[in-house]
Amino acid sequence: MSGLEELYQELILDHSKRPHGKGLIGPDPADGAGADPHTAESHQRNPICGDEITLRARLEEDGERIAAVSWDGAGCSISQASASMLTELVVGKKRAEAAVLIDGFREALRSRGAMELDEDVYGDAAALTGVSRYVARVKCAMLAWVALEDALLRA
Repeated sequence: MSGLEELYQELILDHSKRPHGKGLIGPDPADGAGADPHTAESHQRNPICGDEITLRARLEEDGERIAAVSWDGAGCSISQASASMLTELVVGKKRAEAAVLIDGFREALRSRGAMELDEDVYGDAAALTGVSRYVARVKCAMLAWVALEDALLRA
């Protein structure tokens, strides 16, 4: 294993052990009474391995900028680290910017190692590039990203 791969593996383990954004914040939008029109959530499950996540996104008043992202879930270190990395990356971004990040992440993870994520753009999430070589793990890494995509469509 190369030094860079070891560093990426350590980064993934660190995010899974000390996740950012874990613990749902704000009112549950499905709750009805007290529901926030700028908050939406999505629950996603990987039926192959059982990983699951509920992700909640809160938008600024204008409905365009992501004010906060929180999540809760259970699963492997890759799914948990990916959710943590995503949370760090998208807060403060506009919806359209988040959509571009999600599309690029999806494309890289489906490339089977042919495409690398740019660390300047994806920050810590670039460490997940190597997951693309393991088809069975791609869904684990994508789980939170699909949840955010779905939540933003609902918001």
